[in-house]
Amino acid sequence: MHSHVEMIIITGESGAGKSHAMAAFEDAGFFCIDNLPPQMIEATGDLFVHKGSKVKRAAVVTDVRGGEYFEEIGKCLKELENKDIPFKLLYLEASSEALLRRFKETRRPHPLAPDGDVLKGIQLEKKKLVSLKKRADWVIDSSEYNVHELRSYIIENIVPQRTGGMIVTISSFGYKYGTPLDADLVIDIRFLPNPNYIPALKARTGMDRDVKDYIFNNEIAAEFLEKLSPLMDFMLKMYVAEGKSNLIIGIGCTGGRHRSVAVAEWLAERYRSDEYGYNIIVRHRDIGKD
Repeated sequence: MHSHVEMIIITGESGAGKSHAMAAFEDAGFFCIDNLPPQMIEATGDLFVHKGSKVKRAAVVTDVRGGEYFEEIGKCLKELENKDIPFKLLYLEASSEALLRRFKETRRPHPLAPDGDVLKGIQLEKKKLVSLKKRADWVIDSSEYNVHELRSYIIENIVPQRTGGMIVTISSFGYKYGTPLDADLVIDIRFLPNPNYIPALKARTGMDRDVKDYIFNNEIAAEFLEKLSPLMDFMLKMYVAEGKSNLIIGIGCTGGRHRSVAVAEWLAERYRSDEYGYNIIVRHRDIGKD
């Protein structure tokens, strides 16, 4: 029974990118829970492996935000092992300099620095997590990664893929930065309404609900998606029949921030379903530019 459940526990240093790591697993179709107290990990694992559970792949984040409860994480992980509930531990860290810079940029308080001394909190947390880091299955130093590079690295190197399914990478991009050279298919969607000309939407991205609503809530977008769906269904099926194991689809708009991102996310959500059996990877190449 347990062998059918994949459970990833994400932990590590504050500011090292745990929430972005969780987003990478969520992109891959994992059931995700953020800021789960260690004492609840065991009960959550029990639910995942329960006979009636439909959860096959899960990722949970637990860290020092749990306060004194986090001190018991070692004991909680041991209980999972005793119950033969399989899990992998992903640990994220970064240099003190990188973490200090990130906290200054976001102006968030460090959970272990109630007096406001962020560097002191960072150093204290690193000491507290030494033993946890040693038992991790993967350790990622995110010091030199930006948000998108970290997510891409995790998806490509750590996220387990569906056995036997074709890997479909859906990559949004902006034509102003060039067409992706590795794309097998390129779809130009510059005919869709452009949120860039709406002041309230310009600074947002295609990940935001109001931007998606602006792009999709019109007859042009509705007709486009209605025609795109059966075409993609047919083409992906034919690529599988041909024996192709890896397919890269480029979705392009002008700047790669709004329309291409929204459509790439829409396609990913459609084909992430177990009904299709594809391994879906989403990249947003130019979302952070401009």
